[in-house]
Amino acid sequence: MKRLLLLTTVLLAVTPAHAQTDKAGCSDHPLFPTRMPGYYIEACKVEEFGRYEFFTVKPPKVPAEGRFTFITYTVIDRKSEPSALAVVKNYENAIRKVGGTNLQTDANSSWWVNAKIVRDGQETWAQAEKGNGKIWLRIVEKQGMQQYVVADADALGSDIKSTGRVAVYGITFDTNKSVVKPESKPALDEIAKLLKQDPALKLKVVGHTDMVGTFEANMALSQARAEAVVQVLVSQHGIAAARLKGYGVGPLAPVASNDTDDGRAKNRRVELVKE
Repeated sequence: MKRLLLLTTVLLAVTPAHAQTDKAGCSDHPLFPTRMPGYYIEACKVEEFGRYEFFTVKPPKVPAEGRFTFITYTVIDRKSEPSALAVVKNYENAIRKVGGTNLQTDANSSWWVNAKIVRDGQETWAQAEKGNGKIWLRIVEKQGMQQYVVADADALGSDIKSTGRVAVYGITFDTNKSVVKPESKPALDEIAKLLKQDPALKLKVVGHTDMVGTFEANMALSQARAEAVVQVLVSQHGIAAARLKGYGVGPLAPVASNDTDDGRAKNRRVELVKE
């Protein structure tokens, strides 16, 4: 019995600290397939569509929406923990090697680095942040949200009949862009169906934005998005141009607070207003 106890004690004494394993279901992101030595993954989460506002040296932060990955690395032995500067410089070099641009770094106080990375036409934002015993890695692969719930033509028509207007959230754009994304097709199909069911109906297509960015930029963006929706309905759905007119009101008509992500998402919309 004493020999068994002694053997167990010896085995525990020589068990390496790196025996700590990653949390089940977690792994390194393909963009950074290796990690700082001596760390394991304590936690991770992946959102198919999420939003994160990336740090900047000077405000405001840079918002990005898409597939959001958040990985928390924890050092195994604090005695061998690398310096914050070493961590920031390692990620800085790794980002450069994969073609990162707009590189921003704080290597003096809060210890983080981030950048935009474009590979094969895919825009990705990545940020590594060093804490006490931790490294937080946040990555957003920009993409539009998959719209699963779309109001049909009857529902759109009912709202227009009762209130003179209806908000449509199934029409999507990339951040600060005015090109209608392919996943908007179901919503546009229903708008076209509504217009074909009622040949006398004429609509103002009104673009709305949140408060992120300058007022002038948001006004121009909302106008461009409204006109892009009109163009798609005319060119791809055969709707007469005289029945549609695009307008942009930017952030002037919010339906929710611009202080939260959810509120800003509700404010970014296209509305149909009956003439």
